[in-house]
Order: sequence, then C-alpha cells, then structure tokens
Amino acid sequence: MNPHLLLGVTLIGLGVGFLSGAFGKGGSALATPLLHAIGVPAMFAIASPLPATIPSTLIAGRAYARAGNVDRRILRLGLPIGLPATIAGALLTRWIPGGPLIIATDVVVLAFGIRILLTRNSIPTTADERATTPRVLVVVGLVALVSSLLGNSGGLLLAPLFMSALGLPIHRAFGTSLVLATCFAIPGTIVHACLGHIDWSLTLAFGCAAVPAAAAGAQMALRAKTHSLTLAYGLGITTFAGGMLAISH
Repeated sequence: MNPHLLLGVTLIGLGVGFLSGAFGKGGSALATPLLHAIGVPAMFAIASPLPATIPSTLIAGRAYARAGNVDRRILRLGLPIGLPATIAGALLTRWIPGGPLIIATDVVVLAFGIRILLTRNSIPTTADERATTPRVLVVVGLVALVSSLLGNSGGLLLAPLFMSALGLPIHRAFGTSLVLATCFAIPGTIVHACLGHIDWSLTLAFGCAAVPAAAAGAQMALRAKTHSLTLAYGLGITTFAGGMLAISH
C-alpha cells in the first residue's frame, strides 16, 4: 500500500470508527464509499473494512452494555435468524458486481438519514410495545441479508429500524445494534475472505485507527442527550450519503 493511500485509509478509519461507536453501527457501510473514493477497488472497499468492525463494535458495544443499553431479548431472537441471513447475503455477492453495491450503500444510508430527521420528534425516550417477536424476526433477518449484500455488518440499518419499527430509545437502539453487528460481521468476514474479497493490509490499517476511535465515540454518545444525539445522527448520515452520491455521479 502506497503512503498516500495508507494515510487516507487511516484517516477514514479514525472518522468512521468514532462515528460507528457514537451511532451504533459497525462502520463498514460508511467506510465503503469513502475507501472507493480514494482509489480502493469496489469489492475490496466493500469487504475489507468488515473484519475491522469486529473489535471496534465489540468495544463500543460493551460500553453500551455496561450502561444497560442493550436489549437482550432482541439479541436472543435476532441472532438465530440473522446469522444465516448474513451468510446468504455474503455468498450472493459472488454474482453481483461491486459498483452497483456502492451506489446501493449510499442510497440506503441517505434514505434512513432523511427518515430520522423527519421523525426525530417522535423517537421514543422509553421502550414501547412495538418489539413483538414477529417484528423483531423480520427486521433483523431482512437487515442481515441486505447488509451482507452491501458488505457491512448491519448496524447502520439496524439502529434506525430499532427506533422506528421496534420503538427502542436511541441509546438502547445503538447498543443493541452494535452487539448484533459484532456477531453478524464474523460470518460475513469468513465468506468474503473465502471469496478473495478482502485486502488484509487495508483491513489492518483501517482497524488500528477505528478500534480506539470507536470506544471514544461510544463514551461521547452515552453522555449525550437523546434529542441532540438523534439530530446529530440524522444530519450526519444524510449529509454524508448525499455527498457520496454526488461524487459517484
């Protein structure tokens, strides 16, 4: 890896790691378009950040768990359906070109950012009754499949859906999302590695920057007020996704 690319990957790892810890996602969905923009080939940009999300989401998830912001019932329901769905999605990338997946990642991120901004005043501050078993299974299974197709661990999609579809408060949504994203990243990493989609030197550079930054992001978010965190979350991912779509076109 040339020095300029190494510097770019490291800076992206720092920024994405911090945001992933703060906003309850693995970070690979944000890393993919950024890495592609600095010259990383599409499929390597999709899959190479995924292994690095395992330690970064684990550390950030532990911080949320210690503060009581992980829903263990959703974990028990979601893991049995989410893990096989993750494997299926990763296998399907063998027949799907990397370029369209980059665009799909940007579109998905933008859609959820806009939704968060439009509904931020109705985001619950305490848990409600929407997290029924069928709804949890549908949300987690669908997100695991789609996220694996996009080469990420699912946190970027899980967190807003946990708020809007399951009625979780934002901190609890982020914490639960991080723990699930850690688990989903493992089978996805194995499949992508077997398919030759991972550049391990890129993974190492990205991960060394992302892991400590994720821990710092989680601590900041746990101290933030609910409405401020929701607004920052919506604005951040909407601006990012809109900018990446503009660059890609």
